[in-house]
Order: sequence, then C-alpha cells, then structure tokens
Amino acid sequence: MKYMLLIHQGTAPTPDDPEAWSKLSQDEQNAIYAGYQEVNNTPGFTPATVRLQPPATATTVRVEDGKTLTTDGPFVELKEAIGGFAFFEADDLDAAIEVAAKIPAARFGGAVEVRPVTEY
Repeated sequence: MKYMLLIHQGTAPTPDDPEAWSKLSQDEQNAIYAGYQEVNNTPGFTPATVRLQPPATATTVRVEDGKTLTTDGPFVELKEAIGGFAFFEADDLDAAIEVAAKIPAARFGGAVEVRPVTEY
C-alpha cells in the first residue's frame, strides 16, 4: 500500500525561520538533519524532490458563481499548514505510522498525517 505523509510543521523550527532555528542547540539542529536523512534512506520512502515555500506565500483559489476568487495566504490556520510531503510504500498502516513518527517535525511541535493513496 502506498501512503502519502503530509508534514504539518506546526511550531517545529526550521532553517526557514532563522530566529526559531537559532534557539536550538547545534546538537538539536544536527539531530533534526540526521532524522530527516534517516527517514529519507528508509526503503520504500520517496521524499519530495521539491520543498514548499512558507504558508504565507500561498494563494488560495475558490470559484463562486463561476467567478474565480483568490485570497493571499493559506486556507488553514498557519499552524496547520502543510510544510512538506513524501510517499511511503508499506505493508500496512502500522509500518507507515512507524516511519511518520521518525519525521522530526512530529517531535518538535508539528504532526504528520498518514493518508492512503489510490493510484489510477
């Protein structure tokens, strides 16, 4: 079964936020990098080859009465915005959850949504 892992950054610090990132010790920063490297090297794991820009750069599109409406910013609250994604080919949901739990964002204030993928 293939799963999509949607990474919600939440309050997890990233290098994109230099102020928050600088509050981490060098050991913590290294642990985050190592954690992502470990997950990326997991058999069956396909990391995204692109990175999403911060949620503030998003544009949300809606269509009402045939008219396209756009709004600056993400659709959801900033703390819930997706910061990244990956795919994981697993035998079952438990295996996908085990890998998702290794993604550093899940330990540093974010979350990882595990969702089965239907292929056409």
